Amino acid sequence: MPEAPEPLLVRLSRQPFFTIEDLRQLTGVNPASARVLATRYCRQGIFLRLKRGIYTLSHNWERLSTEERFRIANFLQVPSYISFQTALSFYQLTTQLQRDWFESAVRKRTARYEIRGVSFVYYRLAPGYFSGFVRQNGIFIATPEKALLDALYLHSLGRYRLDLSALETGRINWQLLHRLSRNYPLKTRQLINRLCRS
Repeated sequence: MPEAPEPLLVRLSRQPFFTIEDLRQLTGVNPASARVLATRYCRQGIFLRLKRGIYTLSHNWERLSTEERFRIANFLQVPSYISFQTALSFYQLTTQLQRDWFESAVRKRTARYEIRGVSFVYYRLAPGYFSGFVRQNGIFIATPEKALLDALYLHSLGRYRLDLSALETGRINWQLLHRLSRNYPLKTRQLINRLCRS
């Protein structure tokens, strides 16, 4: 069974993920030694590598809460914010529940990370549409109507699949959604109008 210093593991277990710099500060070693340590503990199964320089404790992975995985999603791609069906499910605006699938909006390129059965998916939005998010409990997440607008925007362009029949339309602030969508493509606005009338 792999072993690591217990005090180090206790300190690392207090956060959903940690970086090489965190490890360096906790152990007092230089950055190169911290990287060697991280590589060794990954090989032994103590650490789980999320991305280059970002780790979590392997035995904690299955027990992380949804909010902790949201924080990881925010950190894997910076800047980003939780949106689309992940946020819609969080706000109970869709009957579709997503397990082990976390969707975010990014300014950079579309990307996907597969980590031990969990998918972190990032959809690129044009710079003018990368907005409408808030910070809640240390998590960057779209407001309810902006999450829906992000999903409808990409859906109207054929770049995202959204089950429109699963939307809880009675809980949507249509007036706010229309206001937010003023500068969006005609296809997106037409889709919103159809949904609003249905």
